[in-house]
Amino acid sequence: MTMKSNVPKARSSSNTLETAVARSTPLIALIVVLLGAAGRSPAPNSAATQHPAGTEETKLLAASKNINPLALVLAPHAGDGRLDSEIRRFQEQVRGGTGANPALERLGWLFVAKARESFDPGYYKLAEACAQTLEMGMTGSPEALLLRGHVLQNLHRFKQAEPLARELVVRRGLSFDYALLGDALMEQGDLAGAAAAYQSMIDLRPDLHSYSRGAHMRWLKGDLSGALELMQLAGSASSPQDPEAAAWVYTRWAFYQLQAGALSEASRACARALQFQTAYAPALLLQGRILLAEGQSAEASEVLAAAAKRNPLPEYQWALAEALRQEGRLTEAGEVESKLERDGAANDPRTYSLYLATRGQSIPTALRLAEMELAERADVFTHDALAWSQAASGNLQAAQREMEKALAEGTQDPRLFFHAAVIAAKAGTRQQARLWFAKANAHIQSLLPSEQQQLQGAARIADVALGAESTQHPAPEDIVFFTRGN
Repeated sequence: MTMKSNVPKARSSSNTLETAVARSTPLIALIVVLLGAAGRSPAPNSAATQHPAGTEETKLLAASKNINPLALVLAPHAGDGRLDSEIRRFQEQVRGGTGANPALERLGWLFVAKARESFDPGYYKLAEACAQTLEMGMTGSPEALLLRGHVLQNLHRFKQAEPLARELVVRRGLSFDYALLGDALMEQGDLAGAAAAYQSMIDLRPDLHSYSRGAHMRWLKGDLSGALELMQLAGSASSPQDPEAAAWVYTRWAFYQLQAGALSEASRACARALQFQTAYAPALLLQGRILLAEGQSAEASEVLAAAAKRNPLPEYQWALAEALRQEGRLTEAGEVESKLERDGAANDPRTYSLYLATRGQSIPTALRLAEMELAERADVFTHDALAWSQAASGNLQAAQREMEKALAEGTQDPRLFFHAAVIAAKAGTRQQARLWFAKANAHIQSLLPSEQQQLQGAARIADVALGAESTQHPAPEDIVFFTRGN
């Protein structure tokens, strides 16, 4: 995600330099400022000015290797929020040498918190620079290892985070060390290893963080009621002292309630999340999905627009486009989809792959993105994305194999069931198709409107009756799957 930087622009006559700062993440902006101050401004590049993901950022990131990481983390920080004030306070402590290492560690975690609050990954890179500086002063510092591992995890570099987590568990075995290990293993598809790590975490420290991870593991293993039970414990352990974590817990609780078909409870959980953190993008996204499930597309569009403004990832833009299309606002939906198609591959390859395969467009791109994701992230949802893109490309045998892996853990997710149903129907395995159609239809309120339409259309083609509850979004008579231009 790219947002306007909180760092003042460097004084330069180069329009390209000012453009780079204006559209940069905090890391890019700081590099520009530091290079500019040193008289080493990057050469103008008109292509980079036209394309936000162009070559200018690549040059700047390469240049960052020549900058002392301490200079990055101590560069001037703007903003008037609580976190911004705390960041400046700990920057001053580091500059003054007052408890330098503890202050530097705290500064790193403040950058992590700022990344989560602003949805700007540039702050994760600043946190990584804090870890690098800590390691310069104390080689092998566990504090630096945990901070760096957390950054790698949030940047989806799970394989790189795992050895750091294992080292931390062996050396000291604190609750958050097990959390990092469990997260890295879970994203790579090792649910048994992740479950063991999370259990150790709960044994050491039963709190919001451990309960919420245990809840997620139960959901992944198909125990929705158990997930709700543990997430209720996580909610009871939440505190205004950590509003972002509390908002996340209640948002996740709402997600489970939505999947259970308890729309009123899901809506109340979203409202609770927004009490902890106003305009919290994940809660707004889920609130919009609930409104869509209730058929309130106008209200959903408004909420989802606010969510996508805060966090323009493909998941948010996809849901917003769906709501706008439900309202008949096709021009606006097309504009959102254009943004999604421009930035989706870079911002979230897996979701963008699903989007393309669902829409039946750019199928080779969808397949390539899913295959690339699987190299780093081999969980059930990546296997599902690959199966869906393989089915879209016409390779049904490969799609069936990947779908079996996606379903192997017993995860009760309606999108998995929807994809499994369509793949089975196209492959001619009617008994399996009926099973997955029934499971998908039981949770149809969790699917996007276009997915509901595709589910109904595929069931009709396969001559499978879904029942009266599936008629909220009637499927067009001429619905055809996976045929739009490649």
